Amino acid sequence: MNTLNLTMIKGYGAEMLVGCAPVGGHMAAGVASRRALFARLRGGPEQLRPPWTGNEDDFLEACTRCGKCVAACPTGLIAKGHAGYPIVEFSRASCTFCGACAEVCEPACISRAPGPAWRLRARISQACVEPKGVTCRRCEEACDAAAIRFRPKLGGGATPSIDLELCTGCGACVAPCPVKAIAMNEMAEALS
Repeated sequence: MNTLNLTMIKGYGAEMLVGCAPVGGHMAAGVASRRALFARLRGGPEQLRPPWTGNEDDFLEACTRCGKCVAACPTGLIAKGHAGYPIVEFSRASCTFCGACAEVCEPACISRAPGPAWRLRARISQACVEPKGVTCRRCEEACDAAAIRFRPKLGGGATPSIDLELCTGCGACVAPCPVKAIAMNEMAEALS
């Protein structure tokens, strides 16, 4: 059974929402960042940055908001977000990790480095229709890494799971979902 346990933690003059949910056969914990909290207060989703941006504060300091990475992205994934800083919008496209954004970034705040491009991983919410007995699986078909699987349930339907070690964070599974049950979330620690 996919359940999400949420706890509100108060401290240091702020509140954080801490959640724990079964993902890919493991319990995955997540803490809503201050950035995510302010995005919700602002009335919009968290602003996810392009790949290879690293630390958010360093990125915001170095980025000139020139828009070259937006123009260079061949899939149209990168767009201008709040205050003109580049963001990725997985509802529009997915990331091929081609590196075009890093190649045109003159201040090098997008700098292609060895290892994972980012700590984003897909998360399937309880809005998924498969466990309710409706066959869909568009996300599984879109996932080139084969990170999304469905395990049949007794009585019908299937339970989705994501192998976090196989998931590249490309976001190809987000746009095809007809019920918007998939979101990209930053993992607490990068997977090696």
